[in-house]
Formats: sequence, C-alpha cells, structure tokens
Amino acid sequence: MTNDCKICEVTVYHNQALVTRRGKIRLEGGQQEIAIANLPLTVHTDSVTARCLGNAEVQLLAVRTERIFANESLQQKNHQILGKIRQLCDQKRHLEDQISSVQLQQDFIQSFSEKSVDRFTSNLTAEPLNFSEIQELLNFLGQTYQNYAQSISENEKQIIEIDKRLEALHQQLKQLQQPVSKQIHSSVSIVITLETAFPGDCELEISYLVSQVNWTPFYDLRNTSTSKRINLTCLAEIRQRTGEDWKEVNVTLSTAKPTLATQTPKLETWYITSTKVSACSQKYAQTDDFAELEALLAEENDTDKQQELLRVQKLVDRTTKLAGVVTFKLDKNYTILSDGTPHKVTVFNKNLPCFIEYVAIPRQMSFAFLEATVTNNTNGLTFLPGKANIFFDNALIGTTELENITPGQDFKLNFGIDRTLKIEQDLVERNIEIIGNYRRTTYGYKITVLNLKAKKIKLKLIVQLPVSRDEKVKVRLISANPEIHLGEMGQLEWLLNLRAKGKRQFKLEVYYQFSIEHSTEITVENLDI
Repeated sequence: MTNDCKICEVTVYHNQALVTRRGKIRLEGGQQEIAIANLPLTVHTDSVTARCLGNAEVQLLAVRTERIFANESLQQKNHQILGKIRQLCDQKRHLEDQISSVQLQQDFIQSFSEKSVDRFTSNLTAEPLNFSEIQELLNFLGQTYQNYAQSISENEKQIIEIDKRLEALHQQLKQLQQPVSKQIHSSVSIVITLETAFPGDCELEISYLVSQVNWTPFYDLRNTSTSKRINLTCLAEIRQRTGEDWKEVNVTLSTAKPTLATQTPKLETWYITSTKVSACSQKYAQTDDFAELEALLAEENDTDKQQELLRVQKLVDRTTKLAGVVTFKLDKNYTILSDGTPHKVTVFNKNLPCFIEYVAIPRQMSFAFLEATVTNNTNGLTFLPGKANIFFDNALIGTTELENITPGQDFKLNFGIDRTLKIEQDLVERNIEIIGNYRRTTYGYKITVLNLKAKKIKLKLIVQLPVSRDEKVKVRLISANPEIHLGEMGQLEWLLNLRAKGKRQFKLEVYYQFSIEHSTEITVENLDI
C-alpha cells in the first residue's frame, strides 16, 4: 500500500479535470499489488489509467478501484468528539467548584470586614486605637479580597473558553449525523497489480478524471496615449471542489470535452435543409449595419415586423463563428486548493499591433471617442470569449466582452471619451419652399472641430441623415464641404487631419446641406432637427 504517487499535472476542462500522479515504488519481485488510497469520491472510476515508466521488465496486469465507506471512521470520529466533550465538561465543573469555594471565602472576608468596622466603632470612646494595627488589618483584608476576586475572574474566563469549544464540538457532532458526512468521509482507492521477475524500482503514472472543477477566461487590455500596441494579458479563474488540493502542479487549460470511450465514434451523415428567406431578411443577413434592425424593433405594435426581426436575428446568429478545441499550457506551477475559491492564473501575455483613431458623432456627443482596431497575430493564439478590463494610461476606464477571436482576426476596443477634442454642431440654415402641393425643407449644418492636443491626429467624423421609409418622402444630400458621397443608410463619413494645438488646421469646419421633400398633405414624423 502506498500514497507516494503525488499529483504533478492537471488538465482542466469544463466541469472536469484530468489529474496525473507519478511516484517511484519499490518492487520485491513476483506479483504485487500497489494501492493509491484516500482519493476523493469525485474520481470517475471508469476513467482510471495506469502505466509503468522506465522499467521495461515490469508488467502491468490489472487496474481496479475500490470505494471505502466511512461508517467505521464516522463511529470513531463520534467517539473522539464525545470524549472531548466529556473532558471539557469535567474541566468546567471543576472550575465552577473552584469559583464556589473562592466565593465562600470572599463572602467570609466581607463579613469579617463588616464586623471589624462595628467593633472599632463601638470602642472609639472606650480605649485609644492602634492605627498601625488597623492599617495592617485593612491591607490584609483588601489584598485577600482582591486575590479572591481575581481568581474568580480567571476561572470565569476559562469557563467562557470551554463553552466556545463545547459549542464547536456539538456543531461537529451535528454535522457528522448528516447523511452527507458519509460521502465526505468516504474515499476511493486505486489498486494496481504489477509483476516483475526481479526486484527493482519502477516509476508509476496514474491518471483519472475528477468532477466539480471549472475555469473561466478573462482579459486585461492596456494601452497608453503614446503607444501603437495593445498589451493583452489573458488570465483564467479556476475553481475546484474535487476533494484534493493541487500543490505546485503543472496546469493545462483546455476547451476539449474529455471522453471515456475507447472506440472510434461513427461518423453520421450531415443533412441540411433549405427555407425561403425574404429579400428584406437576406439584405440584413449580408450586412453588418444594424440600423434597420433597430428601426424594426421600434415598431412595437407591428406584429409582422417583429416576426421579421426575429427571423433576421436567427440568420445573424447562424453566422457566429464557433471556436475549435483550444489548449493552453501554463509556463509555471500553481497551487489550487479544493476550497471552491477562485484562483487566478496567467495564461499568456501578448503585445498586439493596433490602429487607434478618434471617432466623433456630433449629433450625440460634443466630444470624440477613442477607438482601437487590434489585430491578432496570424500565428497567434485563439482568444476565447470572456470579460475584458480596459486600461488606458494606467487607469481602468471600463469593461467589455471579447468574442471568440481567431489568429489574424481584427477586433475593436473603445477607450471612452477624449475631452481634448471638441465638436460643435449648429443648425445654420432652415429654408421652406412650397411649390403647388409640394413642400421642400432645406437644412444646413456647420460642424466645428477643435484639436486641443499637442499632437496631430486623424478624426473620423460621422453624420447621420434622416432615412425615409416612405417612398412619398424623399431625402436628398445637396452639398457637403469637404465633398463627400452619401453612404449606406444615410451616413456621411469624413476622415479629417487635425494638426496640433497652435498650428494651422488645428481647427476645421465641416458643412453639409440636405433637403426633405414631400406632399403638403403629409406630415413627417420622428424628424428631430
């Protein structure tokens, strides 16, 4: 029997972990059984594998598992706790007897003091008093009374401590009486049968799956105003209640699903079907612009359009990329206790190239937003979905959710508002023309962009024109300075070069003009100008 096979490697999956133990054993020759005892009940007994390393003459004959029930162990534990309770109760009774005895002596001293005072008072006129004798008597009585009081106080403190220990022992006794205690105090043993012709040493490796374990990835993303790279640190939070501590073990994290099957699975035919998709849905499924989806969502009372929105959303969901099996082998050993608390480990740290730009939407905000487009290296690692903390200039500015990001894929990060870029939009023209029963309203806007930074920047300025969903209402772009073409879904987008503060062109003005044309019999709604 041996327990010398220590945990050295752990591969953590979702809800499971593969534990590997290794240890050197001494074989005496012939057939011999080796047992790894006191393993937790979370062990999947049908997942146990074993092999001998470094000694080709050792033959592995059989591997079996045994479940050790805890009835006898629980009885012994009960007897131990009851014995401690009886011992503490005896100590408590002894202390209480001491308190009663000292209390009796203290009462006698108090009574004697009162009688002495009465005697001295009655003899004040009869004979002269010896004050030195009186002082000695008072000192004696006072010191004796104080000693008794101190003894009582110390015994009472000891009784309070004993009561606390008794309460804890009674609680343990109550827990042992619960049905779950039989599970906690039960265990699994792995018994391995080996055979060798000659005595010698052998290194034994045992692996098994355990449950009640999980891991979750999360990220720290850091950037500064002077850097063109993003520092990405991938971390993982591991929690386990397997029943055994992992101390200084080599940890691997995996998204695979371990299987106990020994046969190659049968590949079944993959059938697909078709369904008719409306032109509207097909258009939405092929574009990344969700403005129309939001417009459909706004029509709360239109049942047909709500059903169309759900159908479009399903089409969008089908295009979601699914991650394959990803495995991360950590570069150092970790200790992860079986207490269910989160243990954070570092998976990897990468510096990724990024393109940083300022984006302004003056209709919504008078400042610019700082955005970064980050590129995962072509030969890099796959980033799993998870929460990400975003740091900019050593300040935590917010959190985001990273989706599955494959090598070579770009993803965007938002670093919040930059108040050193000021954007003001003013309505400078509003002209109404009525020709017969036809109405044309012309709007002109001026946007002023001011760069208060000490460096030049590029700013993407985005303006949203109204989009008509009624063929009787026409929206036309009349002019724009700088000149630009109307984009999809009524968007105008300028890329402006702003010089540093104090230089020429650190302040720019953008002008655009559009018209809304319709019959005078029609009232245009949702026109917030």
